[in-house]
Amino acid sequence: MQFKDAAGHDKMSNQWVLWRCLGYLRPHLRMTLAAYLALLAINVVTLAIPQFIRWIVDHGIGGQNAGLVKTAVLGLLALALVKGVLAFFQGRWTETASQNVAYDLRNAIHGQLSRLSFSYHDRSEAGQLLTRAIQDVERIRFVTGRAFLRIADGVILMLGTTVMLLFINPTLALLSLSTMPLIAWRAMSLGRRLRPISLVIQKQLGKLTTRLEQNLRGARIVKAFAQEDAEISRFAHENRRWFVLSALTARLQSFNAPLIDLIANLGTVVVIGYGGYLVTCHLLTLGELVAFATYLGQLIVPVRRLGNIVPAVALAITAGERVFEILDTISEVQDNPGAVMLPSVRGEVRFEQVSFGYTHGRRVLQELTFTAAPGQIIALLGMTGSGKSTIINLLPRFYDPTAGRVLIDGYDIRQVTLASLRDQIGTVLQETTLFATTIRENILFGCPGASETEMIAAAHAAQAHDFISEMPQGYDTLVGERGVTLSGGQKQRVAIARTLLRDPRILILDDATASVDTGTEELIQVALERLMAGRTCFVIAQRLSTLRNADVILILDRGKLAAQGTHDELIHTSALYADLYRQQAKVAEL
Repeated sequence: MQFKDAAGHDKMSNQWVLWRCLGYLRPHLRMTLAAYLALLAINVVTLAIPQFIRWIVDHGIGGQNAGLVKTAVLGLLALALVKGVLAFFQGRWTETASQNVAYDLRNAIHGQLSRLSFSYHDRSEAGQLLTRAIQDVERIRFVTGRAFLRIADGVILMLGTTVMLLFINPTLALLSLSTMPLIAWRAMSLGRRLRPISLVIQKQLGKLTTRLEQNLRGARIVKAFAQEDAEISRFAHENRRWFVLSALTARLQSFNAPLIDLIANLGTVVVIGYGGYLVTCHLLTLGELVAFATYLGQLIVPVRRLGNIVPAVALAITAGERVFEILDTISEVQDNPGAVMLPSVRGEVRFEQVSFGYTHGRRVLQELTFTAAPGQIIALLGMTGSGKSTIINLLPRFYDPTAGRVLIDGYDIRQVTLASLRDQIGTVLQETTLFATTIRENILFGCPGASETEMIAAAHAAQAHDFISEMPQGYDTLVGERGVTLSGGQKQRVAIARTLLRDPRILILDDATASVDTGTEELIQVALERLMAGRTCFVIAQRLSTLRNADVILILDRGKLAAQGTHDELIHTSALYADLYRQQAKVAEL
């Protein structure tokens, strides 16, 4: 259920968010019900104890019966033991169920983030997403576990205690319980104040996490530009804002807790004052007064808990709203209804009047049309921002065209499943990404089921086997976060091996040889030429050798196809190509 806020944005109602959070307990319903049945049994014992005490005081102590007192004390110990055992199982079942909720939610968030298109990640900050996946989920876990259990405990105990108090003495009960509406009002008032503050706190925590994550990721750049003090200052500024907001929440809660205690204790004062008067008038027995005070004492604890839990529920509603915002996001790129499996392709790629813009109003590609025949090497050349990277992003449907269509072997790629499409496309990006694990796992990431022989063959083809073999642990060497322990050329060759192991029908090389020396590049080119037989290869060209060896060179200028042809053709017919080629030749001479 949603409604519009003052700005016209869709907002989720508090009740809907809360019920949706609790819905994650459904797969663990049996365990949850067992916990609540244990809670009910605990409350039955809790309500029985004061009556047992009343009976001891009136008949044992009042009747001077020492034997009865001894027997009754043993009975109290037995009730306490039963209550303790029930509390153990109730706590265990509740915590297990809530941890399962957190487990399911984090899996759902990770799965959703993995499925969402690049455009979503372009707009999102890593720190915000991390905060939602960790801290927000933890807040939801607390509510679905201990928080709601305590609410149920408080409600059951309040109702049961109210009945018992009315049974003992209706007048005294009404006087002592007169403070309960005031306590409830105070708790709800605090919850309403805390919810908007908690939303700002969570957003600020996301900013703080983002700042920390960027500083850690860019530690070398920070040090290289001697910006340590500036970054420390920026982080301290964000940290200070988070502290001020958290301190405000703490002040509200610290004022609320003693106020609720004060209101609750007023009921105790009434019991002692008026109840004592009733005992002296023989309108109430001493045992009944003791039982009444015990009931009231038992009641104050859950009431205090409710005062603390209501703010926690408000925080969890905010957290749930942020989590469900991720889970409810519809990926801009997904399998269309009726999408079919793309069969094994020959590798013909055709762009038909393709236009695309990352943002509305500005197009990076404009009505681009060209055809790549199977087995051809297609070199993409143009100035920065001309649309080269956009073309290779559209092929595996990282983005969808704004207009026009992309076809592979005559199939519109929007009408085939993403998995079957990407299974036949291998990519080596300009910014090499390796995972913080072994070289073996990084290479096998391209094809987890490949054999040792196939993996080593791919490494050989990428000219990576020799330097891997020289490492202390060989293929089991850890490469560190983002492959930081490897040189740029080594990382690129591992990435190429990963792609070659996949044995794709279409290869995308985004300046794949930019980080290797000339000698290594020549060896890789020989391997690529052998492996690309019968495959289509798109290369963002930064080296002269790529341009000379390409079957077709596409010259891009401000998102339009300015010219196309072979090197020999274009060097004589395209002034733009001749100029770009001379620029690269000058760079190569440096």
